[in-house]
Parts: sequence; C-alpha cells; structure tokens
Amino acid sequence: MIAAAIHIIQTLRAAGHQALLAGGCVRDHLLGREPKDFDVATSATPQQVIALFPGALTVGAHFGVVIVRQGSEQTEVATFRTDGAYKDGRHPESVTFSTAEEDAQRRDFTVNGLFRDPIGDGIIDYVGGQADLGKKLLRAIGDPSRRFDEDKLRLLRAVRFATTLGFEIEAETWRAVCAHAPAIQSVSVERIRDELIKIFIDPNRVRGFDLLMDSGLMAQVLPEILVLKGVEQPPQWHPEGDVFVHTRLMLSLLPEQVSLPLVLSVLLHDIAKPATYTVDETGRIRFNGHDKLGAEMTGDILRRLKFPNDVIEPAQVAVEHHMAFKDVQKMKKSTLKRMMARPTWPDELALHRVDCLGSNGLLDNYEFMQAKAEEFSSEPLIPKPLINGRDLMAIGWQPGPQLGQILTKVQDAQLEGVITTREEALEWLRAYAPMPGK
Repeated sequence: MIAAAIHIIQTLRAAGHQALLAGGCVRDHLLGREPKDFDVATSATPQQVIALFPGALTVGAHFGVVIVRQGSEQTEVATFRTDGAYKDGRHPESVTFSTAEEDAQRRDFTVNGLFRDPIGDGIIDYVGGQADLGKKLLRAIGDPSRRFDEDKLRLLRAVRFATTLGFEIEAETWRAVCAHAPAIQSVSVERIRDELIKIFIDPNRVRGFDLLMDSGLMAQVLPEILVLKGVEQPPQWHPEGDVFVHTRLMLSLLPEQVSLPLVLSVLLHDIAKPATYTVDETGRIRFNGHDKLGAEMTGDILRRLKFPNDVIEPAQVAVEHHMAFKDVQKMKKSTLKRMMARPTWPDELALHRVDCLGSNGLLDNYEFMQAKAEEFSSEPLIPKPLINGRDLMAIGWQPGPQLGQILTKVQDAQLEGVITTREEALEWLRAYAPMPGK
C-alpha cells in the first residue's frame, strides 16, 4: 500500500506540488505499527490531482479530498486546507486551501497531526505530536472544546485512540470530553456504532469501557449499561459483586482476539437482570427469564445502533442460551449435539467460560462440554437423516405437521446412537411411533 502512496507523492512532486504522508499512517509508523492505510496531503488542488490521475474519484472534492485508484489500491489525497464553521457538528461549511502548517492545525489530536516525507524519511511536526507520542499522551490540537464542537464524533474518537494506543488523555482534553459528552447525541448512529466496534474489539477493551463510563459517553450511547450498577446478585454464585462489576470483569477475561457478536453478547448477556430482579420466599435473589428477555433487549439495543443482522442474530442467540449450560450434564446426547451444531456454538462456549470465571470460577460444565466435543469429533454432529418425509408417506403417513415432529424424533434416536441405518429407523418407527389411527 505504501508503494502506491509513494508513487502518488512522486508524481505530485514532479508536477511541482508539495506532497506528504499525513495523519494516522505517520503516527503508526513512529509507533512501529503497521498502518491500515496511507493518506497523502498535498498543496495540489483537487482539480490538479485529477488532472494527474485520470479516473480519480471526486466524492470529497468539495472538501479537498480525492480518491486515487491504482490497480486494486485506493489512496486518499487531500489538499492542505483550513476549515470554515462547523454548523452541523461534522462538516465545515467551507474550506480554504492553505499550507501544511495550517492544515495540521485543523486536525483533531496532535498525534494525528504529523506529516512524513517517505522518500527522505523526515517527520514534519507543527503541533508537538512527536513529543506527545513519546509521552503516550492524547492531546487535542489547540482548544479542545473547539475541536469537539467542530466534530462531535471526536469525543468517541478520543476514547477509541486512548484505548487502541494505550495512551492517557491529556487533562484539558479529558475535561472537554466529559463536558461535551451529551453532544454525541447529535452524531449519526452509524458513526457512533463504528467507533464502539473499534473500542470493544480492541484487546484493551476494558480501558475503553472505563473511559466511556467515566466520561459520561456510555450514558449517552449505551445507557442500559448504567442500570446494571447496584443490582445485587446471589453472593454464593457471584462473590465478585453486582451485575455491572460482573459484566466488566467478563470483558477483562476475554481473549485478545474476539468476534464482534461475542464481545457484544458478553456486554449484554445480563442486560435484563435489573428488569427481572426478584427475591423469593427464602430470601434468595432471582432473575427468572433474564436470558429470554435479555435476548429481546439485545436485539432492540443493537438495532437501535444499526448493527447488521449477521451481528445481531448470533449475539441474541448467545444471550438467549447462556443459562442452558447449567443443565448440560443432565441433557440427552441428542440435545447436546443440536446445541453444539449451532453456528454460534464457539461464541456461546466462550461466553460461558468468562461467565464462570467472572463469578464463582467453577468450570465443570465448560470442561464437560470440551470433553463432549472431543468425544463427538470423529463424526458429524448432525449426520444425514436416515429417512425423510417421502419415506413416511410411502408407508402410509399423511402430509401435515406431524411429519416434521416424527422426523425430529427419528433424528433424536439417530443422534442418541439408538438407530444407525434406514432399516433400523423404519423398525423404530413401527415400535415407538405408530401411525395415527393404527
């Protein structure tokens, strides 16, 4: 990817323009990280860039941004600029093409305001970004309140960068984040969602969780999490504390690499406990039905944040079934196999593991399921059915709902190992499931 950016820089310079790498790729280079993309900043106007790179995409030309395509590579090329007023909290009303130094001043954080000459390998720093990188400090460029007024999403970006970089947020910048937190409501849900994903997928996700809480941003974007605070749990099963403490602890116990549905299911698995809290006649705290209601609430929350269905549905399944693990050692083999055959099963098992470690620490059911996975590994969990509906009708069954029900019973017998051939299945039918009216 850097080769494409260097080619663009060389072409721009050959035409008499200044051109540098800018932003996150410079920061990541100095931190020894592999940049995800390489952005170019230049003194060339969008029209001059397009003239040099025919076929460039001009979707952001109004803001001085052009996308240059070279084969499969796409590189963002932005003209040095200063921004006018941000009346919508996202886009400037106008831009004025300017110099590299002025361009640096309009960016969000000092560590993102650096330029790099990849040919001479020199760093150009107008905002003190190198010093802040050395201190592992996230600092807004100029007046923090003004930076956050310009683009409210920068509030979440501050939390995200502090999380993913492992940086502290400079004191004045942090005060501005806290003061402006309610303004995040004016940002589109999609942009909020995308920042939350980056925070919670990161291995340092607990740091992000804490910053969201302490800044007041969690109250704005996921207020349901705050309701978990102070919801007591049975101490014999949850010596760690209330539902909020339990949820945060589970996040800390996840492996570094997680799927998005898994981390969301951990975050939301007990989201219905406040609504289902009761105390029975013995004085024991109960949360009857919190798994089923929690799955519904999970769907509602994730749809509100406009997550796609391929994230919502597996997260809901994991939440809905997370209490089933307490009964696995009493389940029939067929029930276990159907449970383990769900595509969400690896995440369900991972959720159960941290649920145990984040409470009583008992892993007997987790270890039981691992042993069963080994036991069942020599053949498909759900093998090809021995008979089908046509076979049933051929021996006199009538079409209808009963056909599906009886086929499920036959398959259960197959999963239990009671029957293994078509002939045994038909014999089992005659003995245990005679046709209606026979």
